[in-house]
Amino acid sequence: MTERIDHTLRARWTPEAGHLPPHALKWLGQRIGPIGTGAGTGDGGKTEAKTGTGEATPVRLPAVPGSALDDDARAALDDVVGPGFVRVDRDSRLGRAGGLSYVDLLRQRGEGVLAVPDAVVLPGTPEQVVDVLKACAEHDVAVVPFGGGTSVVGGVNALRGDKAAVVALDLARLDRLVDVDPVSRLAVLQAGVTAPRADHLLAAHGLTTGHVPQSYERATIGGFAATRSAGQASSGYGRFEDLVEGVRLATPAGEWRLGGAPASAAGPDLKQLVVGSEGALGVITEVALRVRPRPRVERYGGFVVDGWEHGQRVVRALAQDRVLADVTRLSDVEETEVSLALAGGWKTTALKAYLGARGVARPCLLVLGWHGRDEAEVARKRRDTLRGHRLVSLGRPLGEAWRRGRFHGPRQRDALMEVGVCVETLETAAHWSRLDDLRTAVRGALLDALGRCVVMCHLSHAYETGASLYFTAIAARDPGDPVGQWQVAKAAASEAIAGLGTITHHHAVGVDHAPYLEAEVGALGLDVLAAVKRTLDPTGVLNPGKLLADGGTRPGRAADGR
Repeated sequence: MTERIDHTLRARWTPEAGHLPPHALKWLGQRIGPIGTGAGTGDGGKTEAKTGTGEATPVRLPAVPGSALDDDARAALDDVVGPGFVRVDRDSRLGRAGGLSYVDLLRQRGEGVLAVPDAVVLPGTPEQVVDVLKACAEHDVAVVPFGGGTSVVGGVNALRGDKAAVVALDLARLDRLVDVDPVSRLAVLQAGVTAPRADHLLAAHGLTTGHVPQSYERATIGGFAATRSAGQASSGYGRFEDLVEGVRLATPAGEWRLGGAPASAAGPDLKQLVVGSEGALGVITEVALRVRPRPRVERYGGFVVDGWEHGQRVVRALAQDRVLADVTRLSDVEETEVSLALAGGWKTTALKAYLGARGVARPCLLVLGWHGRDEAEVARKRRDTLRGHRLVSLGRPLGEAWRRGRFHGPRQRDALMEVGVCVETLETAAHWSRLDDLRTAVRGALLDALGRCVVMCHLSHAYETGASLYFTAIAARDPGDPVGQWQVAKAAASEAIAGLGTITHHHAVGVDHAPYLEAEVGALGLDVLAAVKRTLDPTGVLNPGKLLADGGTRPGRAADGR
């Protein structure tokens, strides 16, 4: 187990640059201005990347301050988890310092201030997690639950709030398949199980969760539940909260188990209060999930529609007629243009000519994927989806190319960062009647804030009443204030979202979205969450600054809520 954990941390700091061919960098430079200025020379003393080549040079890690965890607290934690599982060495702490947002990666390269935990604690059982939380509450130590470390909204930042120290509670040792009920199609997994390991464990029983977000390679079952994750095949399998049948939650006040029936009218569904709680109410240690038979056949196809408006109408009709493909992803004109430009070559030239001949003036790429028990089921689902819609088919190769490359985004972002590019994403959702207004508002906010840039958008989760929008912004990095450059743009986009859509469809609240939560759930809603936190976490050690920006004590109200 120790070897696996250490290998994971080393991989976190190993450059995994995506392939950036010269023509792609040339095209991008024509759109956003000169690039290739490298990662800068912040406090970490980093070396710049080679101009215009996409070749990364080694990046020095930022300085790590000494641990503030006192001897008494460390001894208490040692007693709970055993020798070797409370770590204060530099690499262990740095490996859990923040998530994988653009700003996180800048800070990990020495730009701005990086919050580093004072220790890493690795419990081996759910019972140990409860005891760790009690020990931390007794010794005034903040606790940041840490799974795959894939948060892009500051959800795993090592903030201590008003506590004497902060530890990262790494759940990697909780990696068991606890139980499988094939009759009821239920599986109980510990929170530290990664998505690929979950699929491996369930495959032995012919089952799957069907949950495949872009963070799939690293994210964990507990993280999916804590953030209300949505996967690329959510149209077919459901969002992660739709899969959760039960949860086991560790809190400083004790353990809380929820769930146990396929449906219930026994009051409000408190299970869904835990799902999405982001470690601020407790630490999820086990999740009971609804699972499906593993598909024997998966078929993906690429299609093109003429214009975003046409594509949106197609996806809305599919959702409202309940014939969505298991994977449904519509790119707007800008994202389609970028995809074609970065691919380059004679095939792209031929494709543009073919689409022009078919009367497609504003191509928007639509990727559809169907899963099934056999070819007959997949063929039937495909016919139901495509019936009555005017789509230009580009065939299976394009769909399969998307499937093979669907996890490449983070690697391509790393490669772009190495040549001095600001590249980041954000997401939201709204009802169909407001979706165009939302897209226009967010695009405009990003363009105004970043200046000369590329803003792309796709729709990847559709419902009868609305859909999500996922934006990617690319601009030349501001060498003087790269962190502030994106923070200004993200704030502008967040303000544009307010009143039109949700501040987050699946990235969660974390630190970045906490200031906007009241506008969405109301002051009374924040009071309810704060009251629950005071019950489960009386001293406020759990994930300070996340979800509830004030740590659970509402301004102008006494600690007991009166």
